[in-house]
Amino acid sequence: MAGLHSALRPTTSSSSSSSFSSSSSQSFSSRLLLLLTLLSLTLASFAFILQWRGGLNDPITRWSPDHNEFPGMGVSGSGTSHSSRSSGSDCVDLLGQSRSPVFPYFKDWKFGHGSDLKPKICITTSTSAGLEQILPWIFYHKVIGVSTFFLFVEGKAASANVSKVLETIPGVKVIFRTRELEEQQAKSRIWNETWLASFFYKPCNYELFVKQSLNMEMAIVMARDAGMDWIIHLDTDELIHPAGTREYSLRQLLSDVPGNVDMVIFPNYESSVERDDIKEPFSEVSMFKKNYDHLPKDVYFGHYKEATRGNPNYFLTYGNGKAAARIQDHLRPNGAHRWHNYMKTPNEIKLDEAAVLHYTYPKFSDLTSRRDRCGCKPTKEDVKRCFMLEFDRAAFIIASTATEEEMLRWYRERIVWADKELNLKLLRKGILTRVYAPMVIIQGLRESGTFHSVVISAMQTSVSKEHFLKSIESSNSSRAITSGVITSRKMGNSGESQATVRKFLEIEEAASHPSAIPPLSPPGLHDFHIDT
Repeated sequence: MAGLHSALRPTTSSSSSSSFSSSSSQSFSSRLLLLLTLLSLTLASFAFILQWRGGLNDPITRWSPDHNEFPGMGVSGSGTSHSSRSSGSDCVDLLGQSRSPVFPYFKDWKFGHGSDLKPKICITTSTSAGLEQILPWIFYHKVIGVSTFFLFVEGKAASANVSKVLETIPGVKVIFRTRELEEQQAKSRIWNETWLASFFYKPCNYELFVKQSLNMEMAIVMARDAGMDWIIHLDTDELIHPAGTREYSLRQLLSDVPGNVDMVIFPNYESSVERDDIKEPFSEVSMFKKNYDHLPKDVYFGHYKEATRGNPNYFLTYGNGKAAARIQDHLRPNGAHRWHNYMKTPNEIKLDEAAVLHYTYPKFSDLTSRRDRCGCKPTKEDVKRCFMLEFDRAAFIIASTATEEEMLRWYRERIVWADKELNLKLLRKGILTRVYAPMVIIQGLRESGTFHSVVISAMQTSVSKEHFLKSIESSNSSRAITSGVITSRKMGNSGESQATVRKFLEIEEAASHPSAIPPLSPPGLHDFHIDT
């Protein structure tokens, strides 16, 4: 027994020692865990206090290394008091009055007119829109890398109330459609050539198409003088969507284009509104129908009828996109959708991700606004003189002949995508897609007070509000006399010699210069049968 007891004693001692070691280890682990927990809570509390007191700044919200604010974000002195804001233009409320810089601008984004960013990109447009549409359009494109804008303005855009604001924005050049401008364009090379001749002397959309082409011709000269690298023609209901770039940057997209490429084609997506009460399309519309070029052929034609919904075509309006052209010798427009070169056939590429977002009839009022701009008769035959595309013709007839209730019913049936089950199906198939980036950017600009500040700044450049309003009246009356006197239907009718010149040009140049590319509908089912 003594031997047995002696043999067991070390074992008992060893077990006791092991138990003590294990207990000590657990105690140490518990204390370490408690210490780490307290440390984490202390650091979190410290960070919260610093941020609450304004001592912690997220570097991603500082868009520039020198801490300059985005245009319109700076809080002015007494000049931007409540009384000043309340006495401003009615459009101020539409453009947002929040002063807080909530949009996270990247540090290396620059928006100055004299920007050293490469490549230098300009956009030209012909517009009659108001500030509520033009300002978001301009500043959105500034955000993605456009530095210069050539705005050929008419109608509301040409009013002194609007143009006064536009002319104060760095990088924006406003060109009014005066008698002098139209006389100058009547002597231009385009007017005396044949590739655009089939669009001459016709009203409405044809007349606009000719104006756009003539304005593009002038914009090329201005772009070259301004040292631009690329030029794009875009309407103010269209936004470039530079998908496929790491920074959502048009500048980055075009900088990656090989040097031997002359033209980059952006297929267009068409807005698919889900309500009939849209007020601000850029901020409220996120669903778009993809272009044929961005869809598998079997998906496009397999769901063509569902996507068309009884309309004349897959898209309500055009489907052949828009293009960016490299500024170079002998560049010329080829209609509003393309560019060409007098000395060579441009080398072009078509983008497989980036697109132009076309906000097509996004507001119910778009039906009547188009009707009010055109004096054609609402008959199937006469509308062919005025509109190139079938849906525009049908919309004009409805807007000219139907009651308000009938128009709204037609708008809901043909334009509004209210069938959620169908929407979900086509979203899953890839025909419809969601694009949120423009909404986020423009809403951020609005909430930062950018648009509001631009309007206020323009008004403060006047000596007084009374003086400003008088200048509006004076300017409007003078422009009413000089603007719109000559239209594209009348330009060139001043003498028989020009008509004779054009006849000779038809013989000599018709073969060398193809006709301008008009807005074209996407492929239809008949095209599918021909191809197969």
